Amino acid sequence: MDEQTVLFERREAVALVTLNRPQALNSFTRHMHEQLWGALAKVEQDKSIRALVLTGAGRGFCAGMDLSEFDLAPGPDLAKRADPGPIINECFNPTIRRLMRLRVPTVAAVNGVAAGAGVSMAMACDLAVAAPGASFIQAFAKIGLVPDSGGTWFAIKKLGLARAMGFSMLGDKVSAREAKEWGLIWDVAAEGEDCLAAAMKLAGRLAAMPTRALVETRHLLRYAASRELDGQLDSERDTQSELGRTHDYIEGVSAFVEKRAPNFKGE
Repeated sequence: MDEQTVLFERREAVALVTLNRPQALNSFTRHMHEQLWGALAKVEQDKSIRALVLTGAGRGFCAGMDLSEFDLAPGPDLAKRADPGPIINECFNPTIRRLMRLRVPTVAAVNGVAAGAGVSMAMACDLAVAAPGASFIQAFAKIGLVPDSGGTWFAIKKLGLARAMGFSMLGDKVSAREAKEWGLIWDVAAEGEDCLAAAMKLAGRLAAMPTRALVETRHLLRYAASRELDGQLDSERDTQSELGRTHDYIEGVSAFVEKRAPNFKGE
Protein backbone atom coordinates (compact mmCIF):
# COMPACT_ATOMS: atom_id res chain seq x y z
CA MET A 1 0.00 0.00 0.00
CA ASP A 2 1.33 3.44 -0.89
CA GLU A 3 -1.53 5.48 0.55
CA GLN A 4 -0.13 8.28 2.70
CA THR A 5 -2.18 7.84 5.84
CA VAL A 6 0.35 9.83 7.90
CA LEU A 7 2.03 12.98 6.63
CA PHE A 8 5.39 14.24 7.85
CA GLU A 9 6.61 17.81 7.51
CA ARG A 10 9.45 19.66 9.13
CA ARG A 11 9.03 23.31 10.01
CA GLU A 12 12.37 24.56 11.29
CA ALA A 13 12.99 22.66 14.56
CA VAL A 14 9.43 21.31 14.82
CA ALA A 15 8.15 18.12 13.19
CA LEU A 16 4.50 18.26 12.13
CA VAL A 17 2.86 14.83 11.89
CA THR A 18 -0.65 14.69 10.46
CA LEU A 19 -2.99 11.71 10.65
CA ASN A 20 -4.37 11.59 7.12
CA ARG A 21 -7.56 9.54 6.76
CA PRO A 22 -10.03 12.43 6.92
CA GLN A 23 -12.80 10.39 5.27
CA ALA A 24 -12.72 8.10 8.33
CA LEU A 25 -12.05 10.79 10.96
CA ASN A 26 -8.44 9.56 10.97
CA SER A 27 -9.38 6.25 12.58
CA PHE A 28 -6.46 3.84 12.68
CA THR A 29 -5.69 0.86 10.49
CA ARG A 30 -2.63 -1.33 10.94
CA HIS A 31 -1.03 0.37 7.93
CA MET A 32 -1.57 3.77 9.53
CA HIS A 33 0.22 2.71 12.72
CA GLU A 34 3.19 1.58 10.64
CA GLN A 35 3.37 4.92 8.87
CA LEU A 36 3.14 6.78 12.17
CA TRP A 37 6.01 4.72 13.54
CA GLY A 38 8.03 5.72 10.49
CA ALA A 39 7.32 9.40 11.17
CA LEU A 40 8.30 9.06 14.83
CA ALA A 41 11.50 7.27 13.77
CA LYS A 42 12.43 10.31 11.68
CA VAL A 43 12.06 12.48 14.76
CA GLU A 44 14.24 10.10 16.78
CA GLN A 45 16.95 10.10 14.13
CA ASP A 46 17.06 13.82 13.28
CA LYS A 47 18.65 15.52 16.27
CA SER A 48 17.91 18.95 14.84
CA ILE A 49 14.20 18.32 15.49
CA ARG A 50 13.42 19.60 18.96
CA ALA A 51 9.62 19.22 19.27
CA LEU A 52 6.71 17.44 17.61
CA VAL A 53 3.12 18.44 16.83
CA LEU A 54 0.55 15.71 16.18
CA THR A 55 -2.72 16.66 14.48
CA GLY A 56 -5.44 15.30 12.20
CA ALA A 57 -6.50 16.12 8.65
CA GLY A 58 -10.02 17.32 7.96
CA ARG A 59 -12.65 17.79 10.64
CA GLY A 60 -11.42 15.21 13.14
CA PHE A 61 -8.32 14.59 15.22
CA CYS A 62 -8.67 10.81 15.55
CA ALA A 63 -11.65 8.49 16.02
CA GLY A 64 -9.54 5.67 17.43
CA MET A 65 -9.68 2.21 15.90
CA ASP A 66 -11.22 1.66 12.48
CA LEU A 67 -13.79 -1.02 13.33
CA SER A 68 -13.95 -2.08 9.69
CA GLU A 69 -10.63 -3.82 10.34
CA PHE A 70 -12.58 -6.56 12.12
CA ASP A 71 -14.32 -9.44 10.38
CA LEU A 72 -17.70 -9.66 12.15
CA ALA A 73 -19.41 -11.80 9.52
CA PRO A 74 -21.36 -14.70 11.03
CA GLY A 75 -19.58 -18.01 10.80
CA PRO A 76 -16.80 -20.09 12.31
CA ASP A 77 -14.25 -18.45 14.64
CA LEU A 78 -16.31 -15.26 14.96
CA ALA A 79 -15.05 -14.59 18.50
CA LYS A 80 -11.46 -15.02 17.36
CA ARG A 81 -11.90 -12.81 14.29
CA ALA A 82 -13.64 -10.09 16.32
CA ASP A 83 -11.09 -10.10 19.17
CA PRO A 84 -9.62 -6.57 19.52
CA GLY A 85 -6.77 -7.80 21.74
CA PRO A 86 -4.24 -8.59 19.00
CA ILE A 87 -4.45 -5.23 17.23
CA ILE A 88 -4.27 -3.42 20.58
CA ASN A 89 -1.18 -5.41 21.53
CA GLU A 90 0.51 -5.20 18.13
CA CYS A 91 -0.40 -1.63 17.11
CA PHE A 92 -2.07 0.69 19.61
CA ASN A 93 0.06 -0.11 22.66
CA PRO A 94 3.35 0.24 20.74
CA THR A 95 2.14 3.57 19.32
CA ILE A 96 1.34 4.96 22.76
CA ARG A 97 4.67 3.75 24.13
CA ARG A 98 6.56 5.41 21.28
CA LEU A 99 4.77 8.70 21.82
CA MET A 100 5.39 8.58 25.56
CA ARG A 101 9.10 7.84 25.11
CA LEU A 102 9.85 10.20 22.24
CA ARG A 103 13.09 12.09 22.78
CA VAL A 104 11.44 15.50 22.21
CA PRO A 105 8.46 17.31 23.76
CA THR A 106 5.14 16.57 22.06
CA VAL A 107 2.07 18.74 21.47
CA ALA A 108 -1.31 17.51 20.23
CA ALA A 109 -3.29 19.94 18.05
CA VAL A 110 -6.80 18.54 18.54
CA ASN A 111 -8.54 20.06 15.55
CA GLY A 112 -11.84 18.18 15.91
CA VAL A 113 -13.35 15.14 17.53
CA ALA A 114 -11.03 12.84 19.49
CA ALA A 115 -12.68 9.52 20.30
CA GLY A 116 -11.52 6.25 21.83
CA ALA A 117 -7.81 5.74 21.29
CA GLY A 118 -7.75 9.22 19.74
CA VAL A 119 -8.35 10.62 23.23
CA SER A 120 -5.48 8.50 24.53
CA MET A 121 -3.16 9.81 21.81
CA ALA A 122 -3.98 13.38 22.74
CA MET A 123 -3.36 12.60 26.42
CA ALA A 124 -0.12 10.75 25.62
CA CYS A 125 1.33 13.99 24.26
CA ASP A 126 2.99 16.28 26.79
CA LEU A 127 0.63 19.15 26.01
CA ALA A 128 -2.60 19.38 24.03
CA VAL A 129 -4.25 22.41 22.44
CA ALA A 130 -7.80 21.99 21.15
CA ALA A 131 -9.89 23.94 18.68
CA PRO A 132 -12.90 25.61 20.35
CA GLY A 133 -15.22 23.21 18.52
CA ALA A 134 -13.23 20.06 19.31
CA SER A 135 -14.70 17.36 21.52
CA PHE A 136 -13.57 14.29 23.44
CA ILE A 137 -15.51 11.07 23.88
CA GLN A 138 -14.88 7.62 25.33
CA ALA A 139 -17.73 5.52 23.96
CA PHE A 140 -16.29 2.06 24.63
CA ALA A 141 -19.09 1.12 27.01
CA LYS A 142 -21.57 1.62 24.17
CA ILE A 143 -19.96 -1.23 22.23
CA GLY A 144 -19.26 -3.50 25.19
CA LEU A 145 -15.57 -2.68 25.67
CA VAL A 146 -13.28 -0.76 28.02
CA PRO A 147 -10.99 2.18 27.16
CA ASP A 148 -7.71 1.06 25.64
CA SER A 149 -4.39 2.62 24.58
CA GLY A 150 -3.84 3.77 28.17
CA GLY A 151 -7.24 5.47 28.35
CA THR A 152 -7.94 4.35 31.93
CA TRP A 153 -4.39 5.21 33.10
CA PHE A 154 -4.44 8.68 31.57
CA ALA A 155 -7.96 9.44 32.76
CA ILE A 156 -7.18 8.77 36.41
CA LYS A 157 -4.00 10.84 36.32
CA LYS A 158 -5.61 13.79 34.56
CA LEU A 159 -9.20 13.79 35.83
CA GLY A 160 -9.32 12.09 39.22
CA LEU A 161 -11.55 9.12 39.99
CA ALA A 162 -15.00 10.76 39.89
CA ARG A 163 -14.57 12.43 36.50
CA ALA A 164 -12.62 9.50 35.09
CA MET A 165 -15.56 7.22 35.98
CA GLY A 166 -18.14 9.47 34.35
CA PHE A 167 -16.02 10.14 31.29
CA SER A 168 -15.20 6.47 30.74
CA MET A 169 -18.52 4.84 31.66
CA LEU A 170 -21.18 7.22 30.35
CA GLY A 171 -19.70 7.90 26.93
CA ASP A 172 -20.86 11.53 26.93
CA LYS A 173 -19.18 14.06 24.67
CA VAL A 174 -16.90 16.52 26.50
CA SER A 175 -16.35 19.92 24.92
CA ALA A 176 -12.95 21.53 24.50
CA ARG A 177 -13.76 24.08 27.21
CA GLU A 178 -14.80 21.34 29.64
CA ALA A 179 -11.69 19.35 28.76
CA LYS A 180 -9.52 22.30 29.73
CA GLU A 181 -11.44 22.92 32.95
CA TRP A 182 -11.11 19.27 33.90
CA GLY A 183 -7.38 19.10 33.16
CA LEU A 184 -7.70 16.73 30.20
CA ILE A 185 -5.85 19.20 27.95
CA TRP A 186 -3.56 22.18 28.41
CA ASP A 187 -5.42 24.87 26.46
CA VAL A 188 -8.12 25.81 23.96
CA ALA A 189 -7.26 28.03 21.02
CA ALA A 190 -8.94 31.42 20.99
CA GLU A 191 -12.10 31.85 18.92
CA GLY A 192 -11.07 32.39 15.34
CA GLU A 193 -7.53 31.11 15.96
CA ASP A 194 -6.32 28.00 14.18
CA CYS A 195 -5.49 25.39 16.83
CA LEU A 196 -2.65 24.06 14.68
CA ALA A 197 -1.08 27.51 14.57
CA ALA A 198 -1.43 27.75 18.36
CA ALA A 199 0.13 24.30 18.80
CA MET A 200 2.99 25.12 16.41
CA LYS A 201 3.69 28.31 18.33
CA LEU A 202 3.79 26.35 21.59
CA ALA A 203 6.02 23.68 20.04
CA GLY A 204 8.34 26.36 18.69
CA ARG A 205 8.71 27.67 22.21
CA LEU A 206 9.51 24.18 23.51
CA ALA A 207 11.97 23.60 20.65
CA ALA A 208 14.05 26.57 21.82
CA MET A 209 14.30 25.16 25.36
CA PRO A 210 16.67 22.50 26.81
CA THR A 211 15.19 19.36 25.26
CA ARG A 212 16.63 16.75 27.60
CA ALA A 213 15.56 18.69 30.68
CA LEU A 214 11.99 18.90 29.34
CA VAL A 215 11.84 15.17 28.59
CA GLU A 216 13.26 14.27 32.00
CA THR A 217 10.70 16.57 33.63
CA ARG A 218 8.01 14.66 31.71
CA HIS A 219 9.31 11.39 33.07
CA LEU A 220 9.50 12.56 36.69
CA LEU A 221 6.00 14.04 36.65
CA ARG A 222 4.32 11.08 34.96
CA TYR A 223 5.59 8.56 37.49
CA ALA A 224 5.64 10.69 40.64
CA ALA A 225 2.30 9.33 41.88
CA SER A 226 3.63 5.77 41.89
CA ARG A 227 6.60 6.63 44.12
CA GLU A 228 6.95 7.53 47.76
CA LEU A 229 8.49 10.95 48.46
CA ASP A 230 11.87 9.49 49.35
CA GLY A 231 12.03 7.67 46.03
CA GLN A 232 11.05 10.80 44.13
CA LEU A 233 13.68 12.87 45.95
CA ASP A 234 16.31 10.36 44.91
CA SER A 235 15.11 10.36 41.30
CA GLU A 236 15.20 14.16 41.17
CA ARG A 237 18.71 14.18 42.60
CA ASP A 238 19.99 11.60 40.14
CA THR A 239 18.37 13.35 37.19
CA GLN A 240 19.79 16.71 38.23
CA SER A 241 23.23 15.14 38.47
CA GLU A 242 22.94 13.61 35.02
CA LEU A 243 21.69 16.86 33.45
CA GLY A 244 24.46 18.76 35.24
CA ARG A 245 26.86 17.29 32.69
CA THR A 246 24.97 18.62 29.66
CA HIS A 247 25.70 21.58 27.41
CA ASP A 248 22.29 23.12 28.06
CA TYR A 249 22.77 23.16 31.83
CA ILE A 250 26.13 24.91 31.58
CA GLU A 251 24.74 27.30 28.97
CA GLY A 252 21.62 28.04 31.02
CA VAL A 253 23.55 28.87 34.18
CA SER A 254 26.16 30.88 32.28
CA ALA A 255 23.46 32.89 30.51
CA PHE A 256 21.70 33.56 33.82
CA VAL A 257 24.91 34.79 35.46
CA GLU A 258 25.85 36.87 32.42
CA LYS A 259 22.32 38.27 32.13
CA ARG A 260 21.83 37.20 28.50
CA ALA A 261 19.46 34.95 26.58
CA PRO A 262 20.61 31.31 26.58
CA ASN A 263 21.38 29.43 23.36
CA PHE A 264 20.18 25.90 24.04
CA LYS A 265 21.10 23.09 21.65
CA GLY A 266 19.05 20.24 23.05
CA GLU A 267 22.25 18.55 24.26
